[in-house]
This record gives sequence, structure tokens and C-alpha cells, in this order.
Amino acid sequence: MTDTKKKLNAWEQAAYLAEKTPASRNRYVDFLRAVSIIIVIFGHWLVVAPYIKEGEIFLSDILSISPWTQWLSWILQVMPIFFIVGGFSNSISWQSAQKRGEGYSPWLAARLRRLITPVLPILAVWAVIGIIANLFNADQSILQPASAFALLPAWFLVVYIVVVSLVPLVFKAWQRFKMASFWMLVAAAILIDIAVFVFGWKALGWVNYVFVWVAVHQFGIAWQAQIKSDSRKMLFWAIGGLAALIALVTFGPYPISMVSVQGEEISNTLPPNLTMLALGIFQGGLLLSLEAPIRKWLDKKKVWTATVLINGMIMTLFLWHVTVLILVAGLALALGGFGLGIAPGSSAWWLTRPIWILILSTVLLTLVPIFLRYERLRKIEKPAFIPAWRLLIGALFFCVGLAILTLNGIPADNFLGIRFIELALPFAGAMIAGIIFSTKN
Repeated sequence: MTDTKKKLNAWEQAAYLAEKTPASRNRYVDFLRAVSIIIVIFGHWLVVAPYIKEGEIFLSDILSISPWTQWLSWILQVMPIFFIVGGFSNSISWQSAQKRGEGYSPWLAARLRRLITPVLPILAVWAVIGIIANLFNADQSILQPASAFALLPAWFLVVYIVVVSLVPLVFKAWQRFKMASFWMLVAAAILIDIAVFVFGWKALGWVNYVFVWVAVHQFGIAWQAQIKSDSRKMLFWAIGGLAALIALVTFGPYPISMVSVQGEEISNTLPPNLTMLALGIFQGGLLLSLEAPIRKWLDKKKVWTATVLINGMIMTLFLWHVTVLILVAGLALALGGFGLGIAPGSSAWWLTRPIWILILSTVLLTLVPIFLRYERLRKIEKPAFIPAWRLLIGALFFCVGLAILTLNGIPADNFLGIRFIELALPFAGAMIAGIIFSTKN
């Protein structure tokens, strides 16, 4: 069968895997993950609008140029959905590990391997880009925001790895307190926002990376436990979340946009605040109210095969789609600014977006086969035992380095022209955590 599978194209491989899907699998989880990643990709490709004016290139932001588009972020900001889906998946995975008699270390090691390995190639590529740019004395004022934006998708992984490392703890809290474990986190997030916006303790706002996203993650655990399965109740949750979101942006200090906007003092995502929690409740309630009919629709062979296909390359698509945007924009600039002279937000700009997205999609799908091997890892039959303290330290190194790079980009004032220490930290973290680079052929 191995020889046969090698001869199959991507769709045929996905169809092969789709046919072997067990009846017990909740296909809606995979569907939400696939749709969310498509929304993320297209959203980033629309939000960032490279533009040349008087011979100078600008990385424009359509959200600030056309403020009406900020309302679209209530749909295009799907980070809450990823954490809800993560809560569902991590709950199943952790329970399965417990049934097999696996402890925390083997379980976490497997999760980290899948989350960390696909990130390392893109860091290596950007390190090379930075060194080459330094050799040719490229303008760092362009390279800095470009590289920071290119690595922006990895910011999600920093937060997600923190949440994953807490799964045994938060699952135990769920077993003991049920939905109260969710509301306790909501109460903690409210207190943090009061401290930030009433008392001015802005630094404390970063704590909400834990309270907000773990709360949304608990929502996913509740879904897996079938606490969140009644369609009517889920609609009430959606209405409540939407009402809270409207109230927060109307009467509170929170901006309308659910993603950061250039020039705005307050960001709803950096760090997250109560708007992200309300958005998660709104989106989660709405999507779970639609679970039954969509699960029936997913029984169709072609629909489910497409879902399997996207899920099979989801990390590669996620990590590389912004880099593709920057490379295409750079190529257009080298060709004299071809296609970059249209003013963002104009009628002509919107009319040409389908062409822009088609070009980016073609380039991204060309890159996918090159880097897909770092996502489709070979199963290690007898993995070496890595103690939990090593895994956590490795994850810490990885997350710290990645967080700095996503905030500041890769350029630095040294002989290499890159932040080589920060770039080295994720690789050091992978080594400490015993990440084995065993990819499929």
C-alpha cells in the first residue's frame, strides 16, 4: 500500500484518508479548522496592502485606510475558533493518553513536536533573507516590519503552546468545576481589564493571554464533553456574546476592530481583552448551533475529502502565507512596482483583489510541497522519554525567541544584520525538548 500511496496525487491521498475516517470522529472540528485557516489567509492577504507612492513603498493597512472594514474583523478574526477547536482536540487527546497509561511528558512531547517542527524552516529562511539583505545593505526600515509580519502567524503558536502545556491542569479543573472553571477565568479576565483600563496598570494586561484564551479553550472542552450540544442554547450563548461585544465597543474603551490597526492606541488582541472573550462566546455559540446540519453535509465524499486535504497541510499554509505575500510584493517592486500603484481602498483596488489572491494562492500552493514534510512527521515507534522539566524549558526557549521575533522582526545592528540570538532560541528550545526531525518522504 505504501508504494501505491506514493503514486497518488494530493486529492487522491486525501480521498484515501477520508475513506478510512472512523465513524466516531467529529468531522465538524476538522471543518472548522480548515475554514478558519482559509479565512486567516485571505484576511491577511486583504488587510495588508503594499502600495507604491512617488517611488516609495508602503505596507498599508486597509483597516486604517477604510475604517468600515474594521467591522469585518468580527468575522475574519477567527483566533477564538482555533482555541475552541484546540480545547475539543486536546481534551480528546489527553483523555486518550490517560487511558493508554501515558503520562504528561510523552503526551506533551508529541504535541510540541507537531507544533514546533514546522516553524523552524521558516525561521531558517528568514535568517538567510536577513543575512543576504545585510550584505546588500537593504533598507532595514522595510525588512523589520516585513519580517515581523511574516512571522506573525507564529505568534498564535506561542500562545497556543502555553495553553497546551496547561491542558492537564485545566482539564482537571473542568472535571471538578465544569462550567464554573470557565466562569472563573472570565471573572479573572474582567478583573485584569479593570486593572488595565481603570487603574492604568497596562503591563498587567499581558496576563490575559492566559485567562482569555484558556477560557475560550475551556469552551472547547465543554463542547467535547457534550455540555455545549443543544442548538437552541448555543444560539442564546451567541446572542449573549454578541450583545456583550457590542456593549464593550460602544460603552467601553475598546476599539471596533478585532485585530490591531495601525495608529490605534488600544489593541483588542495585543494583549487580548474582554472583547476577544465576547467574540469567542459569540462565534462559538453560533458555530455550535450549526453543528448538526453541517455534520450531515460533511458526510458527502467530496466535501469531507476537501476538508481532509486542507487539514493535511494546515500548518504549512498557515506559516507560509504571509511570507508569500511579502515575496510577491518584493518581486512586483523589483519589476518596477507592477500592480502596486493602485491606491488601497479604491474601487480599482477592490476589483483587482481576486487577481491578487489568485496569484498569492498559486505561489503558496507551489511552496507547500517543499515544506509539507516538516508537518507530516514520521511516527516514532519508541520515542525516548523526555522529562517534563526539559520539555517545558525547551518550550520556554522556543516561545521567548519566537515572541521577540514576531514583535520586533529579524534585523539587528550587528555584523550579520539579524537577531541571531533570538533566532537561535527556538532551535535551542527544540533541541532541549528532544525534537527529532524525522519527516515523511
